[in-house]
Amino acid sequence: MAIDSVGVVGAGQMGNGIAHVFALAGFEVLLNDVSETALDRAVTLIGKNLDRQVKGEKITEAEKQAALGRIRTTQALTDLGQCDLVIEAATEKEVVKQKIFEELLPHLKPETILTSNTSSISITRLASRTDRPEKFMGFHFMNPVPVMQLVELIRGIATDDATYQALLGVVEKLGKTSATAEDFPAFIVNRILMPMINEAVYTLYEGVGSVKSIDQSMKLGANWPMGPLELADFIGLDTCLAIMGVLHDGLADTKYRPCPLLVKYVEAGWLGRKSGRGFYDYSGETPVPTR
Repeated sequence: MAIDSVGVVGAGQMGNGIAHVFALAGFEVLLNDVSETALDRAVTLIGKNLDRQVKGEKITEAEKQAALGRIRTTQALTDLGQCDLVIEAATEKEVVKQKIFEELLPHLKPETILTSNTSSISITRLASRTDRPEKFMGFHFMNPVPVMQLVELIRGIATDDATYQALLGVVEKLGKTSATAEDFPAFIVNRILMPMINEAVYTLYEGVGSVKSIDQSMKLGANWPMGPLELADFIGLDTCLAIMGVLHDGLADTKYRPCPLLVKYVEAGWLGRKSGRGFYDYSGETPVPTR
């Protein structure tokens, strides 16, 4: 399967990163979002991130300009119909993803591969709502996409080998490394990472340690580059809660119960960096712990 053009649904944190790496690797990219502001912001951010790579001598100015030239934007989801590969990178809500696929399906080429960047939702279930379960896969990038090396490839029960092999080739062309995961809740990375973050929130909730002491302990005691609460803020507390919900519902084990404090923060709208406040307050020059 020749893949030259890629459609990306969603111009948020993940979508703009995915568009960035595909354009830099030589693919023609069509980036879609319902918001024109989000699209403009994404292109600006991609430009800044490419500038950072030029400054770090990872790419040349010519490569940066060529990459930017390969990115087009559209607010019309149906425009993605002629792409060889479509990557859905919308919010981590199954009903939203299903609506996107329903609108997109009538406009897709028969050979188009359809994928989701979901970090936890069943690929088999998402695929079953489409007209091409054999050409549907989980294509899970890590955040921030231009920096992180790993891509999780998740086959649904109906995914055929040609689709899997095609995406293996795409990951290789991106210069990244793939890990194949079975279609179980949260796959590999988040199956391990999210309960660790959730346990860090419980540690805070139970008063075992403060935000500062918990993060410092894991950075200096376990050699983590970022503390678990700092990482939760970076990911987004709403995303962390959604993944814990998928784990809890999908595996029916109380060890995956979301911490009540995590629920409370999300209910308050304290979602981390993107909202300006989470386990840290980001309103000043330096993040300040909120507990």
